[in-house]
Amino acid sequence: MSDLVASSLDMTFSAPNGESVHALQNVNFTLKEGELLSVLGPSGCGKTTLLNIIAGFLRPTGGSIKLNNTEIDGPGVERGMVFQQGALFEWLTVAENVNFGLRMKKNNKKETAAKVEEWLEIVGLQGFGETPTYQLSGGMQQRVALARCLINDPDLILMDEPLGALDALTREKMQSLVLKIWKETGKTIMIITHSVEEALLLGERLFVMAPRPGRLHKEYNLPFAEMGLQGDLREIKNDPQFVSNREEILSMIWNMEEEIMGKSN
Repeated sequence: MSDLVASSLDMTFSAPNGESVHALQNVNFTLKEGELLSVLGPSGCGKTTLLNIIAGFLRPTGGSIKLNNTEIDGPGVERGMVFQQGALFEWLTVAENVNFGLRMKKNNKKETAAKVEEWLEIVGLQGFGETPTYQLSGGMQQRVALARCLINDPDLILMDEPLGALDALTREKMQSLVLKIWKETGKTIMIITHSVEEALLLGERLFVMAPRPGRLHKEYNLPFAEMGLQGDLREIKNDPQFVSNREEILSMIWNMEEEIMGKSN
C-alpha cells in the first residue's frame, strides 16, 4: 500500500532576526492509497511547509514522514509535483515538456511518444504536441503540467495552489479534470488551496489547519468529490450540506485570522 504517514511532524525555522518560527507542531495523519485530500487554512498555517516536507524539499526538525513505509529524505520519482504556475520549460514544445521526465530516464523513444500522445488526450490537449508552450493559455499550461507529472506514474501527486492563477471558468474546468484524473488513475492526490469552495469540491478528505504553530485543526470526510464526477459543480455548490460546510469553515478561518491580527497588534 502506498500510504503517506505523518507522525508527530514538527518544523522550526530560524528567522533572519534570530528568533525561532514554529511552522508545524505535532502533525499526525495517514493518507491512504487512492485518497484525494485537500488542505486549507489561513496564511501562515504551514500548508506549503507541509507540502514541501512531503515533496522532500525540506527536512522536518521533529517526527517522521513516510511513503510506502520508507522515510522521505529528499525528492523522489514516487512523488510528482504540480505548482501554481506549472514550472514548465516555455521554450520547449508541449510534447517535449510532457516527455521531459521520461527522456531523463532514457526510456524507449517510440514507447515514450505513444505515452505522450495518450496523456495529451487525457488532459484534453490532443493535437497540441508540437505547439510551443509559451503560446498556450494559463489553463492549457496547467494541463501540460498535469500530464508531465502523471506520465511519470508517481504514487503520490502533490499540488500547490495549481489552479489559483486561473480565471473562474477555466478553474472550474480544471477542477473537473482533476476529479476525472483522480477517478480514472486511482492516484493518491494532496492539493493545497486557499479557496474553501475548491477544497470542498476536490477533497473527499479535507484538513483545516490552524496557525502559530501550524497544526491540524479539523478534518472533514466529504461526498462532493464523488458527486462532482457525475454532477455539475455549480449545482453541487448549492447543495445544503455544501453550503453548511462552506459557512462553517469560512467562519472558522475568519476567527483564526482575527486571532492572528489581534496577536500582531
